[in-house]
Amino acid sequence: MPQLKKEIDGIRDREIHLVDPYELKDPGGLLRMVFMIPYGHAFSLMGNGPMGLHDLINRTKDVPAVAERALHYECLVREGNRVTTPEGEVYRSIESPLPVGTADVIGVSVINSGSLHSVFQQLDLAGVPRRTADRIPGEHPLIVGGNSGLADPEPMADYLDVIALGEAEESLLELLRVVHAHREEPGTGVSLYEKLARIPGLYVPSLYTCEYLPGGGVAAVRPKKLTVPAKVSPPYLPVRELHPAHFVYPKSDGTAAGIHPTLGCRHSCDFCNLGVPPFRHAPIDMLKDYIDRLEAQKIRRIIISSPTFTQYRHRRELLNHIRAYARRAAAEGETVTTIIGSIRADELTADYLESVTELEEFGHLFTELNLDQARGIITIAPEWASPDLVAMYGKTQRRERVDNAIELCRMSKDVNTVMLYFIVGAPGERDADRLAIADYAQDVLDRLGHPDGTVIVKLHQFMPKPGTASQRLRMSDPDLVHTYTAQIEDRLRALVGDEKFEQHFRVLDLGASHMHLEVICSRGDRRIGLVLEDLYDADVDLHTVTKDQLVDALARRGLSYDHHLRHMDEPVLPWHTLNHVNTTAEQQLATALYERESTLG
Repeated sequence: MPQLKKEIDGIRDREIHLVDPYELKDPGGLLRMVFMIPYGHAFSLMGNGPMGLHDLINRTKDVPAVAERALHYECLVREGNRVTTPEGEVYRSIESPLPVGTADVIGVSVINSGSLHSVFQQLDLAGVPRRTADRIPGEHPLIVGGNSGLADPEPMADYLDVIALGEAEESLLELLRVVHAHREEPGTGVSLYEKLARIPGLYVPSLYTCEYLPGGGVAAVRPKKLTVPAKVSPPYLPVRELHPAHFVYPKSDGTAAGIHPTLGCRHSCDFCNLGVPPFRHAPIDMLKDYIDRLEAQKIRRIIISSPTFTQYRHRRELLNHIRAYARRAAAEGETVTTIIGSIRADELTADYLESVTELEEFGHLFTELNLDQARGIITIAPEWASPDLVAMYGKTQRRERVDNAIELCRMSKDVNTVMLYFIVGAPGERDADRLAIADYAQDVLDRLGHPDGTVIVKLHQFMPKPGTASQRLRMSDPDLVHTYTAQIEDRLRALVGDEKFEQHFRVLDLGASHMHLEVICSRGDRRIGLVLEDLYDADVDLHTVTKDQLVDALARRGLSYDHHLRHMDEPVLPWHTLNHVNTTAEQQLATALYERESTLG
């Protein structure tokens, strides 16, 4: 049996459908949409965007389309940057033996701006021309992109036909209706792209022209026709208009499944885009019913995929429901493990901690930490060690609230590990502010008070995010940030001694290569896509790309690496069509931060 078919058969055999069943559509005369998910099967099930939309398309009878999923299967052959099928097998979806490249619509999801090059790999794997200009409507699939990695979609503007902003439950379904109608009756005078650009929440890059500036950036972005909107806004829907698969993983491989109790965040910190969508709670009865389904299927790992879970109004009721399931499983000799996203220290309460620790097997981090004797992990993000920086960036998590959270952990016998997230390299920051992170970590361990306590310091480079008040701010060179990491670790070792450091502390960062890519991808213009394609075709490993390689590749396209680090004070940003941030708020934040940075202290 061919390797790919064998792997897909295995996937189909072990998949469990966890939301209400629906009647399969007859695909005759319908569009075929394939979501290409650049992960293996287990991780792909956590992709709530594509998985939820896949479920919605297939269960909505008046949508003239069927949806499929194509993954990075384990049997695929990796040669440099490219991925191919074994022995020339057809690259196909889980649901259909037809080639992915013959689909009518292909959806690609980019979670992080440093992974934009994955689009090239996916399109090559499907045998689809990479660039919009090289694809023939009706012969090649329409390529639709989405997710948070496309907050600035401009680097991929020449490769994605459409970008779905915000929540795509309405816009994607309407896209499929329009594409189907256009295929049946193309009409005259109005192109398919123009029709799609009129759908709220859809951005069609090819319908806009950019006037480029030397080194990077744009002087102007203009619609090509009066019928094309000058601005596009992301749609966010009321809870009543979101189907269950938006809040729960619709499928499982039998080992794990998850829920999304909250959408958005109650807070609007200037450096974070979590607060951009309106904050909403998932219906508690839906989540409890879902947990019951996991118990019925004997799925023992529950992932609460919510960085704002402590804001969920029904969290105690939900955790009690999970605890009851865990106790019934324990009576059968089995363990239920609950993994929870990071929490805000100012939202940690004794009641919450009691509810969590009563789960017995829990963690606050879904990653491989390989910690010894880690009973429970609490993840807290102070972001800065200096209280005035915390306040200036709009974060409400004051130091006394963090101290209170650590005191609650000290009183608990079930929490011995604290992960602290800090941002380094941000405007307003001084040398003393960074070094104070080491003092902060030492103080947290002392307050934690457990003999086997562990404090992990996770450092993130400041990356201004499009759509936030900090989007124009300057960035530090990632190589310098890497130096900051070493300085913080050296200070922490000096404070506690090598032996204590090795036993109780870790200092980690993302690595310079990833950060170098984010520098140019997170705020770049359309020319950045060409640079990424050049590197991809030259078989440069984009997971380990160096600054020198990026500098050379940018220069060949007339671009400057340092140009992307600077404060962006020009009136028009590359993502102008999607930008709705108040300019006055941006200027006030920048002025305050740069004034602080320039003062002694």
